[in-house]
Amino acid sequence: MDKTLIFGHKNPDTDAICSALAYADLKNKLGFQTKPVRLGEISNETQFALDTFSIQPPELAAEKLAENQDVILVDHNEPSQSIDNLEEGNIVEVIDHHRISNFSSDQPVYFRTEPLGCTATILYKIYKEHGLEPDAAIAGLMLSAIISDTLLFKSPTSTEVDQKTASELSKLADVDIEAYGMELLKAGAGTENLDPKEIISIDAKLFEMGSANVEIAQVNVVDTSNVQSRSEEIKNAISEKIENNDLDLFVLLVTDILTSESLVMVLGEKQHKFEQAFSTTLKEEMAFLSGVVSRKKQVVPPLTHAFAD
Repeated sequence: MDKTLIFGHKNPDTDAICSALAYADLKNKLGFQTKPVRLGEISNETQFALDTFSIQPPELAAEKLAENQDVILVDHNEPSQSIDNLEEGNIVEVIDHHRISNFSSDQPVYFRTEPLGCTATILYKIYKEHGLEPDAAIAGLMLSAIISDTLLFKSPTSTEVDQKTASELSKLADVDIEAYGMELLKAGAGTENLDPKEIISIDAKLFEMGSANVEIAQVNVVDTSNVQSRSEEIKNAISEKIENNDLDLFVLLVTDILTSESLVMVLGEKQHKFEQAFSTTLKEEMAFLSGVVSRKKQVVPPLTHAFAD
């Protein structure tokens, strides 16, 4: 019998990778046959977490699912963000903390979504519901996911539940949240060694908003000046992405983890929708958004509303 595959979204971030590993660990402890896989390359931040806790990354998934392959989705539910032929598989579970959009299935599904800062927070609840706890290494990965998704609790997506969970996981993993958290975020906060195509794809998600295809990418930095100095080559890469993927809008969110503000680059025929959503005027396809650090809570909702008008 084939193992059930567990995976996060394309262009996986730390939560997508670590939650796939953690949920596979839990399901296997409960007697299920599962295998974590990934739908993209490992980021520097995620690799830092994996190295810290001596865990191997999941294997890269095949380009397409085998027909009727059982799968569990973590950290996403939108088909546009998942494996290309998701409809060929059999979705048996979804564990997520994002909006629910364009999801359907032929069979009943265990679907659990909660308005929390991180999928790993939900998974820790599930561990406890079964009277189990993760070992030190898995706890460390789950803690890493929470720190990453909440920007060390600075993001508006962070909740008291996330903070309490992180505190418990840090004890299991035997790490200091603040010290480790800054090391983790800084490990992923740099664009100097990335080419423009990597910058715009390292954490990019595709959204259907009305009849429009909108891609929103995010990269964390400790100084936006490097991105600003390379703006023309980055915008050229975005233009190429728009043309090759028939996108109506591409938004690159360059988030300064120290100042909690974001430089945005916005290209595409629907630029005016971004300006409408944020009551701003783009200058050379760019703008600064003070206090905006969350794609999920601060960018996707206003854009979705703008496209609904």
